[in-house]
Amino acid sequence: MSDTSATRIDRSELAWRKSTFSNPSGNCVEMAPLADGQVAVRNSRDPEGSLIVYTRPEIDAFLQGAKSGEFDYLAL
Repeated sequence: MSDTSATRIDRSELAWRKSTFSNPSGNCVEMAPLADGQVAVRNSRDPEGSLIVYTRPEIDAFLQGAKSGEFDYLAL
């Protein structure tokens, strides 16, 4: 996870995307690629709230774990 405390991110320029598996109540996260190759993540219910920014290798590691079922126990 990157420290972006000194970096200004213009949210209006970002192409936010959320999973098609998200439920209708809006309990999901959204992700957007940044110009420098990192990925911003936010809570869809609080679009002006905090962002967490990850590097591509961090996102890749998470996605590989999710696809292999490493986090399935969290949804049961």
